[in-house]
Amino acid sequence: MRNNPISTLAFRIRYALGRFPGTSWLIGGAEAESSHTLRQGMLASVLIMVGSWGVGWLPMTPGSLLAANPLLLPLRTTTSGAVVCAVLLILGALLLLRSWLRLSQRVGRWDEAATGVMTRALLMWGAPLLATVPIFSRDVFSYLAQGRLLHAGLNPYESGVSQLPGWFMEGADGLWAESPSPYGPLFLVIAQLFWFISGGVPEVAILLFRMVSVVGIALIAYAVPRLARAFGSQPAWALWVCLLNPLSLLVFLPAAHNDSLMIGLMMTGCWLALCKRRLFAVLALVAAIAVKPTAMVVLPFAVLLSLDSTRSYLLRFREWAFGGVIAIGLLVAGGYALGIGLGWVTASLGAGGAIPQTAPVGLLGTGIGMLVAPLTGSDVESVAQIVYAAARAAAAVLLIFMLLQPRLGNPVLWSAYGLAAVVLSSSIIQPWYLLWVLPLFAVVHVYRGPILMLVTGIVTAMVLMSTVGQLSVAQWVDTRVVIGSAVSVALVYLIYIVFFDPNTSDLFDVRQRSQRWNTADGWLRLRRLSTPHTSWTSRAGEPAPPRAAAPRSISPTPQPGQESDSPPERPTA
Repeated sequence: MRNNPISTLAFRIRYALGRFPGTSWLIGGAEAESSHTLRQGMLASVLIMVGSWGVGWLPMTPGSLLAANPLLLPLRTTTSGAVVCAVLLILGALLLLRSWLRLSQRVGRWDEAATGVMTRALLMWGAPLLATVPIFSRDVFSYLAQGRLLHAGLNPYESGVSQLPGWFMEGADGLWAESPSPYGPLFLVIAQLFWFISGGVPEVAILLFRMVSVVGIALIAYAVPRLARAFGSQPAWALWVCLLNPLSLLVFLPAAHNDSLMIGLMMTGCWLALCKRRLFAVLALVAAIAVKPTAMVVLPFAVLLSLDSTRSYLLRFREWAFGGVIAIGLLVAGGYALGIGLGWVTASLGAGGAIPQTAPVGLLGTGIGMLVAPLTGSDVESVAQIVYAAARAAAAVLLIFMLLQPRLGNPVLWSAYGLAAVVLSSSIIQPWYLLWVLPLFAVVHVYRGPILMLVTGIVTAMVLMSTVGQLSVAQWVDTRVVIGSAVSVALVYLIYIVFFDPNTSDLFDVRQRSQRWNTADGWLRLRRLSTPHTSWTSRAGEPAPPRAAAPRSISPTPQPGQESDSPPERPTA
């Protein structure tokens, strides 16, 4: 516990409330019990749910069931209602963050017993979020509009949603008005089906898209623990970092993003390949690509999991040929059967062109364009596009180099490096891109120290920036008051969690060093070589014999010369 007056006062208040009958069910409890934290996370989700009713996204179409609901109107049409809902939303998001951090402390050790706790947390925290009005992003309305495009006989890879009458009133973001769809043909078929089933009623379509997201979550919850167990990571930790972080919960459920389905199919394909079910593995991976083409980066790595060893180039090319022929055949046949051809390939390369290019590569391209354009007579955008294409080409070369390494390590871990390189080479980086790579890293190693703090910091920043920046406030409501109130509450609570909370402030101690853990090695520094290039070859469902004790959930980093397979006990606050 931090030794300062605020932390001491907070500790005393917590102790008093933990002994009071009216609050003891929610606050306090033994440090080794997770029940109080599970309830706090559920309360956070309820706060997010109620807050979304006032500042979440709702379309203004006549077919909307909630836009003119008399119970929601006071929350959505008055400044006081919008302020209260915005504050509840931010409080809920940060309480969910704190609950996520505290859960990692209260489970004690990342062993099999903790896996059930993570599953209960997912159910308790996720259930209220199913009843939210869309927050964080309104891409779900673009999904519906693109399904309507396909239903109308138009090609979503050639026509933007602005071709539809009344598209803006249906909630689609104007940034995508003229942009081609960046999604694969399978997801467009799903979107078309949901447009037909819902009859254009947005709330019904949102629930349908959320059910698809739940399917993706279920696939992640199925495949990730099994892969972690086989590769020597910890299933409970992998679930905690991949599914229970606030970014995942908000992107997958309230925002109903299709990323959960892509990730779920991708990880299921990896698991099936490890089980040597080659055809089903490729089918799952192709389905992931047909939802979001980004998954094609993982395919050439994942199919190698069917091999006992990757030393033979002949066997590697055999698996690539097997997976490639099936993937190309299905994607080409499916595209032409829908009458949309291969437009998704070029559309995915130019996805996000309407969004400001604020990623490092995007800023670099713009900067070079501003320097070169006056000298060459070209326009800034043309020069920037050349830089973006060069970055994509460099990422492609890097992927080929990785795949042809003589001593290829764990294919899932290498796919994580490859996908991270592709993301970093993009001219735009959306908050949820982090969620693509987290499972690929988490099933191979447990991480701690500043590198885990970096992930926590990114999750926190993305949740707060997107939540505050995506508040839906009526034109006649004072937006400055609403956003100002939300930002003020966010800053105060965030400062408390990081610097003064007697339970969570120690998690942000930058004096620790980054390490990773695997059953085969115990704790290692990041720069040291580990042995997942051999440990991954153990048969699925038959993990390698444990050579290092399961790591404790939160523990101080050993001093130099004290590398320990079983870290010391964590001091309790």
